Amino acid sequence: MKNMDVSNRELAESLFIVNRHAKTAPEPQHLYEIKKKAISKLLKENKAKKIGLHYSDHPKYSKQHSTLLIEVGGYYFHIPAEKKDFEQLEHLGRVDQSYRNPKPKLSLSRAKKILYSYLGWNPQRNTVAAGARQSPPSFLGQQHITPWNQRQKRR
Repeated sequence: MKNMDVSNRELAESLFIVNRHAKTAPEPQHLYEIKKKAISKLLKENKAKKIGLHYSDHPKYSKQHSTLLIEVGGYYFHIPAEKKDFEQLEHLGRVDQSYRNPKPKLSLSRAKKILYSYLGWNPQRNTVAAGARQSPPSFLGQQHITPWNQRQKRR
């Protein structure tokens, strides 16, 4: 895929879509990896800004921890905080639940294409993601299967 020039706003909207889908995906690892790599690259290029630390709404192992608040193109995201972030940034307390990022009109496939292009990744088509489970074939709709109550009993 050719590397196209993408605005910070487009990258932020793509990150928002990928992050939103990752939260509900049955296997979100790849989507979170895209988010992490893209934010890391944006920070290195000074296209993203570290704002501060927030207490997480989802404590790990029943223990409170903090996440790092990042701003990209007018959108805000949380990523795991590193030790140096606690030394360099202000702790902002609890997350403001009244604030919401704007809702972009972008499909997941388009968002992934934008981020793949930005990261210089070339996704392979028709391959199963590493670690992804393949479900067994379904027998629904097949005519040669006998109903459970009409099967021969095993001896």
